Amino acid sequence: MFHAVNPATGSKAEPGFYTATAQDIDQACNLAADAFHELGRFSSSDRAALLRRIAENLTSEGAAIVERANLESGLPLPRLQSELKRTTGQLNLFAYVLAEGSWLNARIDEADRERKPIPRPDIRSMLRPLGPIAVFGASNFPLAFSVAGGDTASALAAGNPVVVKAHPAHPGTSELVGKLIQKAVKDANFPTGMFSLLFDSGVEVGVSLVQHPAIKAVAFTGSASGGQALMRLASERPEPIPCYAEMGSTNPLFILPGAMRERGAQIAKGLQASVTVGSGQFCTKPGMVFLPAEQSADFERTIQESVGGLDPFLMLTEGIAAKYRQAVDQRLARSKAELIVGRRETNAKTSATTEAMVFRISLDNFLVHPELGEEVFGPTTLLVNYGSGHDLLAAAEQLHGHLTATIHGTEEDLARAHELIRVLETKVGRIVFNGFPTGVEVSHAMVHGGPFPATSDGRSTSVGTQAIWRFVRPVCYQDFPDAALPPELQSANPLGLMRLVNGAFTRS
Repeated sequence: MFHAVNPATGSKAEPGFYTATAQDIDQACNLAADAFHELGRFSSSDRAALLRRIAENLTSEGAAIVERANLESGLPLPRLQSELKRTTGQLNLFAYVLAEGSWLNARIDEADRERKPIPRPDIRSMLRPLGPIAVFGASNFPLAFSVAGGDTASALAAGNPVVVKAHPAHPGTSELVGKLIQKAVKDANFPTGMFSLLFDSGVEVGVSLVQHPAIKAVAFTGSASGGQALMRLASERPEPIPCYAEMGSTNPLFILPGAMRERGAQIAKGLQASVTVGSGQFCTKPGMVFLPAEQSADFERTIQESVGGLDPFLMLTEGIAAKYRQAVDQRLARSKAELIVGRRETNAKTSATTEAMVFRISLDNFLVHPELGEEVFGPTTLLVNYGSGHDLLAAAEQLHGHLTATIHGTEEDLARAHELIRVLETKVGRIVFNGFPTGVEVSHAMVHGGPFPATSDGRSTSVGTQAIWRFVRPVCYQDFPDAALPPELQSANPLGLMRLVNGAFTRS
C-alpha cells in the first residue's frame, strides 16, 4: 500500500492505494482489446458524445477534484480550477474535431477504367485507430496531463480504448477522475474496457503495461530518464509500438540588442514571472537566456531585485525538490556558472520547499559545458552573455532539441535574425516572438513537441487537435463496393465531410 503525501505538511493523505497486480494489468489490457473490436458499431458522433459526457462529469464534481488535487500537489486552488477548465476544454475541443471530421484525411481517387495502358482502380483511404493506448499521468499537471488529460482525450477521440497508469503523487485525484470517466463510459453504453485505471508507487506497472501485447501505442509526459526507458521497452517488444514521450526542455530565450535597449527591464520582469510560475515546474519554462553582454548589467540587476524578493517555493513532491537542489549543486560544482541570486539553503517548513536561483555564465564557457543545456526542473534559469550575432548563431546551432525557443527583438532585430530563425526551426516545435513560452494554448495550430530529446518523435504534438494523429494509421480500400465502405468514404458523402476527391478538396 502507498499514500499520497501532502507537500505542504509532509503528512500522508488517506486513503491508501494498492499497486496493480499482474492479473490487474492483464485484465485491463484484455478488456481494452475486447472493447477495440466492438468499437466498429460506434460512430464519431458517439465518441464525441462520450467526450462531452466526461467533461460534464468533471465539471459537476469540480470542487471535490480541485480540493483533492490541492491536497496532493500543493498547487494553489485558482491554478487547479483553471487547469480543470483546460481539461474539460480539451475534451470538448476533440468532440468538435470529431463532428467536423476533416481530421480523418479521407481521400478518394475514383476509378478510370478507360486509362491506357493500364486502367486505374478506385482507391480510397482514411485514418483508422491503432488499438489500446497506454497513457502515463504527469506529476506537474494532475488534471490536464493526467487521467482525463490531452493524451486520453485524443486517444479516445481517435477511437482507441485507453489504459491509464496514474501518477503516484496524486492517486486520489486520479481515482476521482477515473471513476467519472468510467461512469461516462457506462452511461454512453460503450464497452467496459474503453477505459481502465491502474495504480503503482513505482515503475513496475508501467513496464508491464508497455510490454503487454494488447497495447498498441504509449503516451508519456515526464522525465528524460523515464521517457527514454519507455522508448526502449516499446522498441524492443516482439511487435514494436510507437512511444510518444514528452520529456522536458530548457527552452532557450534569445534577447536581441534592440529589444534589450528598448525594454530590458520589462523583459527581465516577464522572465522572472515565467521562470517561477508553478514553482518553475513547467516543461516550457525558459531555462536559459542569451543576452548581449554589453547590455546585461541593468538586466541582471532587475532580475536580482525581482527574484531576490520572492518567498520560497513549494514543489510538487519532496523527491522533485531534492532533485532540484542536487541539479543546482552540480551546476555550481561542474561548470563556471555563477549564482547571482538565490540561496542554496532555506529555512523550509517541509523538504518540498526550495528557493528560486539565477545563474550567469559567458557564452564561451557555456559552449564547453553542454550539460548546461539540460533541463533543471524548478525555479531557476541560466543567463548566457554573448558578444555578437555570430556568437549567438553558433550557440543556437549547438542546441539539441527543445519544445520551444523565444526571440525578443525589434523589427530591425528581426530583419537581421533570419539565420537564427532558420536554425531554431530545426531545433524546436514552437518559436515565440516577444513573449514567454510558459502557457500552452490548446488549439488547432498548437505544436507542443520538438526534436529529441525534448520528445521521442519531433513530428508529433501532445497539445492541440493535431495530437489525435499520434493514435491513428492510414488504411486504403481498393475497388470496394460502395456499400461496404466506411460512411466517411462512400460516394454520397453521407456525413458531409471535407474530403480530397481526385486531388481537390470538396464536401460534395
